[in-house]
Parts: sequence; structure tokens; C-alpha cells
Amino acid sequence: MQPINNRIIALVDCNSFYVSCERLFRPDLRRKPVVVLSNNDGCIISRSTEAKRVGIKMGEPYFKAKPLIDKHKV
Repeated sequence: MQPINNRIIALVDCNSFYVSCERLFRPDLRRKPVVVLSNNDGCIISRSTEAKRVGIKMGEPYFKAKPLIDKHKV
């Protein structure tokens, strides 16, 4: 990659980043379905692979996902 005007811009994307961070501090959450909510409107901003498998969607408001969250003990 050639720098433009001596600048290099990079984008790094990590799968389920906020869930991975939470699991680092809470090892008891490993291998369990986990979602992370935004702080202002309660939308799902990160979800684990296990939460994806049960049908929880990214960006979905908490109140819409609540039935699945309760059913699968997320």
C-alpha cells in the first residue's frame, strides 16, 4: 500500500469486539450467548456467535430481542 501524502489509513475490524472485551474480564461468559447494548437507546451493538445462532440480530432494539434473550438466557 502506497502512502498518500505521507499518510497511511488503516481499518481494523474485530468480530464481536465488545463481547470479546467483556469475556476477557468475565470468563464465566465464555461459550454462553452474550449481547452488548448501546448506552443511549438500548440497541444491540455486539453479539456473540452463540447469540447469533439463536436469531438475535445486530442493531435490534432490546425490547424486540427480549423474548429471544429470555428464552435462551442471554
